[in-house]
Amino acid sequence: MLRERFEVTMLEAEGMPSETLKRHISETDPIGIVGMVNVPITDEIMAAAPHLRVVANYAVGYNNVDVAAATRRGVLVTNTPGVLTDATADLAFALILAVARRIVEADKFLRDGKFKGWKADLLLGTDVYGRVLGIIGFGRIGQAVARRGLGFNMSVLYSDARRATPEVESELRAQYVPLDELLRKADYVTIHADLNDQTRHMIGERELKLMGPEHYLINAARGPIVDEKALVRALKEGWIKGAGLDVYEREPKTEPGLADCWNAVLLPHLGSATVTARAAMAETAAKNLIAAVDGQTPPNLINPEALAAVKR
Repeated sequence: MLRERFEVTMLEAEGMPSETLKRHISETDPIGIVGMVNVPITDEIMAAAPHLRVVANYAVGYNNVDVAAATRRGVLVTNTPGVLTDATADLAFALILAVARRIVEADKFLRDGKFKGWKADLLLGTDVYGRVLGIIGFGRIGQAVARRGLGFNMSVLYSDARRATPEVESELRAQYVPLDELLRKADYVTIHADLNDQTRHMIGERELKLMGPEHYLINAARGPIVDEKALVRALKEGWIKGAGLDVYEREPKTEPGLADCWNAVLLPHLGSATVTARAAMAETAAKNLIAAVDGQTPPNLINPEALAAVKR
């Protein structure tokens, strides 16, 4: 789609030093950048592209983009919400099932040749059906996880800065509760909040101890929402029963000791990693970029304040 309209340069920018990336950007002077969530688009990077009009992020999150700097420069920033909702919700629920039924541990047990036949107490797990599901962040993805919970006859609690409408609460049989109450009552706590100053380290030592030794934590949202150092202690010392993680505080690095925790299922940021979702994300990012370059308001604009200063 983009190649039909523009000269496209592909950069393998993950892990690239910022000075090298800045040099590439300066040499090509793009009018648009399609950015990946693991590539920082800083003020310096944007300054190297004087004709830049839009940063179309290939993700629903945009913490990798300096949105304030983009707005100041009149650069539009877009994301790809909606198209990855179901894929991410599926993965979050897969983590719930994996930690509850010890799927990864059991797979390794068999591959290591330890399975000698059925035993009544072999790798006993925890029920999911009929338990309490606590959802932190009740936007598109949080609500999609709630729908999956209903299929398992789970009671749904949720906590969010904004309460859902009565219609949504009724449809999903979801009860709005304060965060502390959710942490105390939910058998499975799953995070689907945005990362901002209010949510960074929202789950730390205090919150993990509130959960208790029979509860599980799932994070398929943003790594820094959880204090990873405290989580390692929680897993090793039994503050909680287990965790399922798809994101990490200092990605791609993980906190020392986390990989040694047998009661954690760890995935390499696969939330939207289905063929269908990734193709839809690419199409959405391309449409956002084209709209911005054509002088239209992109469908998924993050910083409408930049429209007043857009460079034509």
